[in-house]
Amino acid sequence: QVQLVESGGGLVQPGGSLRLSCAASGSIFSINGMGWYRQAPEKERELVAGISSTGRTNYADSVKGRFTISRDNAKNTVYLQMNSLKPEDTAVYYCYADVTSGTYGFRRTFNYWGQGTQVTVSS
Repeated sequence: QVQLVESGGGLVQPGGSLRLSCAASGSIFSINGMGWYRQAPEKERELVAGISSTGRTNYADSVKGRFTISRDNAKNTVYLQMNSLKPEDTAVYYCYADVTSGTYGFRRTFNYWGQGTQVTVSS
Protein backbone atom coordinates (compact mmCIF):
# COMPACT_ATOMS: atom_id res chain seq x y z
CA GLN A 1 0.00 0.00 0.00
CA VAL A 2 1.14 3.54 -0.78
CA GLN A 3 0.10 6.77 0.93
CA LEU A 4 0.52 10.34 -0.25
CA VAL A 5 0.44 13.02 2.45
CA GLU A 6 0.11 16.65 1.46
CA SER A 7 0.92 19.77 3.45
CA GLY A 8 1.34 23.49 2.96
CA GLY A 9 -2.08 24.76 1.98
CA GLY A 10 -3.78 27.71 3.61
CA LEU A 11 -5.09 31.24 3.23
CA VAL A 12 -2.93 33.82 1.46
CA GLN A 13 -3.49 37.29 0.10
CA PRO A 14 -3.35 37.98 -3.65
CA GLY A 15 0.25 38.30 -4.75
CA GLY A 16 1.45 36.06 -1.95
CA SER A 17 3.20 32.70 -2.03
CA LEU A 18 2.67 29.19 -0.74
CA ARG A 19 4.67 25.98 -1.00
CA LEU A 20 2.88 22.65 -1.16
CA SER A 21 4.59 19.37 -0.32
CA CYS A 22 3.51 15.80 -0.96
CA ALA A 23 5.39 12.85 0.49
CA ALA A 24 4.86 9.29 -0.68
CA SER A 25 5.42 6.36 1.66
CA GLY A 26 4.76 2.64 1.80
CA SER A 27 5.58 -0.16 -0.59
CA ILE A 28 7.55 1.76 -3.22
CA PHE A 29 10.01 0.36 -5.74
CA SER A 30 10.12 3.47 -7.88
CA ILE A 31 8.07 6.57 -8.65
CA ASN A 32 7.58 7.69 -12.22
CA GLY A 33 5.50 10.81 -12.83
CA MET A 34 4.40 13.04 -9.96
CA GLY A 35 2.42 16.22 -9.95
CA TRP A 36 -0.49 18.33 -8.89
CA TYR A 37 -4.09 18.78 -9.95
CA ARG A 38 -6.59 21.23 -8.56
CA GLN A 39 -10.35 21.49 -8.36
CA ALA A 40 -12.27 24.67 -7.72
CA PRO A 41 -15.93 24.65 -6.63
CA GLU A 42 -18.23 23.56 -9.45
CA LYS A 43 -15.31 23.09 -11.83
CA GLU A 44 -13.60 20.01 -13.16
CA ARG A 45 -10.27 18.84 -11.82
CA GLU A 46 -7.42 20.25 -13.90
CA LEU A 47 -3.73 19.51 -14.19
CA VAL A 48 -1.57 22.21 -12.64
CA ALA A 49 1.94 20.79 -13.10
CA GLY A 50 3.71 17.48 -13.58
CA ILE A 51 7.29 16.27 -13.31
CA SER A 52 8.85 13.09 -14.62
CA SER A 53 11.38 10.92 -12.82
CA THR A 54 14.11 12.62 -14.87
CA GLY A 55 12.92 16.12 -14.00
CA ARG A 56 11.04 17.03 -17.15
CA THR A 57 8.21 19.40 -16.25
CA ASN A 58 4.95 20.60 -17.74
CA TYR A 59 2.58 23.30 -16.58
CA ALA A 60 -0.92 24.56 -17.21
CA ASP A 61 -0.81 27.78 -19.20
CA SER A 62 -2.56 29.60 -16.36
CA VAL A 63 0.33 28.99 -13.94
CA LYS A 64 3.38 29.22 -16.19
CA GLY A 65 5.91 31.71 -14.84
CA ARG A 66 4.25 31.73 -11.40
CA PHE A 67 4.40 28.11 -10.19
CA THR A 68 7.41 25.82 -10.02
CA ILE A 69 7.26 22.07 -9.52
CA SER A 70 10.20 20.09 -8.19
CA ARG A 71 10.87 16.74 -6.57
CA ASP A 72 13.30 15.07 -4.21
CA ASN A 73 13.62 11.48 -5.32
CA ALA A 74 15.51 10.47 -2.18
CA LYS A 75 12.54 11.60 -0.09
CA ASN A 76 9.82 10.51 -2.54
CA THR A 77 8.46 14.03 -2.29
CA VAL A 78 7.09 16.49 -4.81
CA TYR A 79 6.79 20.22 -4.21
CA LEU A 80 4.80 23.04 -5.76
CA GLN A 81 6.10 26.55 -5.19
CA MET A 82 3.28 28.98 -5.93
CA ASN A 83 4.11 32.66 -6.34
CA SER A 84 2.07 35.69 -7.40
CA LEU A 85 -1.09 33.89 -6.34
CA LYS A 86 -4.41 35.06 -7.72
CA PRO A 87 -7.97 34.58 -6.42
CA GLU A 88 -8.60 32.24 -9.36
CA ASP A 89 -5.94 29.90 -7.95
CA THR A 90 -8.31 29.12 -5.09
CA ALA A 91 -9.00 25.39 -5.13
CA VAL A 92 -8.33 22.08 -3.46
CA TYR A 93 -4.93 20.88 -4.65
CA TYR A 94 -4.32 17.16 -5.05
CA CYS A 95 -0.97 15.52 -5.60
CA TYR A 96 -0.57 12.30 -7.55
CA ALA A 97 2.18 9.79 -8.10
CA ASP A 98 2.63 6.87 -10.49
CA VAL A 99 4.19 4.28 -8.19
CA THR A 100 5.72 0.94 -9.06
CA SER A 101 5.54 -1.63 -6.28
CA GLY A 102 6.08 -5.32 -5.77
CA THR A 103 8.86 -7.84 -5.93
CA TYR A 104 10.96 -8.79 -8.92
CA GLY A 105 8.81 -10.27 -11.65
CA PHE A 106 5.61 -9.11 -9.96
CA ARG A 107 5.94 -5.36 -10.14
CA ARG A 108 2.94 -3.23 -11.01
CA THR A 109 2.41 0.50 -11.49
CA PHE A 110 -0.60 2.28 -10.04
CA ASN A 111 -1.71 5.86 -9.79
CA TYR A 112 -2.13 7.20 -6.25
CA TRP A 113 -3.69 10.42 -4.97
CA GLY A 114 -3.30 12.58 -1.90
CA GLN A 115 -6.23 13.64 0.25
CA GLY A 116 -6.18 17.22 -1.02
CA THR A 117 -5.17 20.50 0.58
CA GLN A 118 -7.16 23.72 0.42
CA VAL A 119 -5.54 26.82 -1.05
CA THR A 120 -7.52 30.04 -0.66
CA VAL A 121 -6.34 33.30 -2.18
CA SER A 122 -8.31 36.22 -0.80
CA SER A 123 -7.86 39.64 0.71
